[in-house]
Amino acid sequence: MLIAWTTFLLLGSVIAVAGFWLSRFGDVIAERTGLSGTWIGLVLIATVTSLPELVTGVSAVRVAGSPDLALGDVLGSCLFNLLLLSMVDAFYRPACLYARASEGHALSTGYAVVLLSTVGIDLLVPLSIPGPVSLSTFLIVPVYLLALRNIFTYERRRLLEPAEPALLRHPGTSLRRAVAGYLACAAAVVAAGVLLPGAALDLAEAMGWTSTFVGTLFLAAATSAPELVVTLSAVRIGALDMAIANLLGSNLFNMMVLVVDDLVYPGPLLADVSDAHSLTVMTAVLMSGIVTVGLVFRPTTRPAQAVSWVSLALIAAYGVNLLLLASSAGGGS
Repeated sequence: MLIAWTTFLLLGSVIAVAGFWLSRFGDVIAERTGLSGTWIGLVLIATVTSLPELVTGVSAVRVAGSPDLALGDVLGSCLFNLLLLSMVDAFYRPACLYARASEGHALSTGYAVVLLSTVGIDLLVPLSIPGPVSLSTFLIVPVYLLALRNIFTYERRRLLEPAEPALLRHPGTSLRRAVAGYLACAAAVVAAGVLLPGAALDLAEAMGWTSTFVGTLFLAAATSAPELVVTLSAVRIGALDMAIANLLGSNLFNMMVLVVDDLVYPGPLLADVSDAHSLTVMTAVLMSGIVTVGLVFRPTTRPAQAVSWVSLALIAAYGVNLLLLASSAGGGS
């Protein structure tokens, strides 16, 4: 137990340091290339911070033979990423998060709802199709690619609009150095993030919880550690849109992780998992909808000067899902 905790904290420290510099170099790349912080966060950073989910999912289905653990990790990570928006809201003090964030993030949450709903329908009404994969696997890939294309088009149109010239936040860092630094930090985050779930899983399994519960809560939190650190680091340097895009982009990429898990699993993965995952899917859809409302309505007040009502709603939804999963954690798989 002591070794597991030591390993967990050590790997978390590596992610904390590398994550800070990853967000900083990503911000430099956005400045030097003219790409938006949203696009950098959505593609470059979200992909890197989501790789632990990918490796963990493949390991869960190929080594451990547990599709519930793999699906729980993917869906639980989606919930955890949305919950982290409330932490960003509390951490970002200049104004309410949703009043300052780009409305374009609503595209990410909208497509996330589409992808999550596809998985939810496949879970509730399994549709038999020829082949070794689930029906949703055929639908997720084109929708994900369409989402990236539409978000890129939206951001490009937005950048073409006249705007006040902005001062460079990192005038002394060249693009070449930023790319090299980004690749080095990305490697460190991936390496530590891949090893992190092992220590977390050893601790969680000692409690006797089900694989669905462990995957959705404990393992998902562990594999989302890179998102947490990188997001808060991005907020710290003032790259708010990059921080939000990292979390929402990770949710989109998590659906591609599910596709890979399904491809390496011997059979349709969604046909061999617990029905309890449907609750997590619906909660993720609900939380994505709440974020979409916040991005469009753009609230400016914070109850008790803490977080906005949008963040309070996210915390409540996550808490209810946690309680319902915990109540059923004593049985099943």
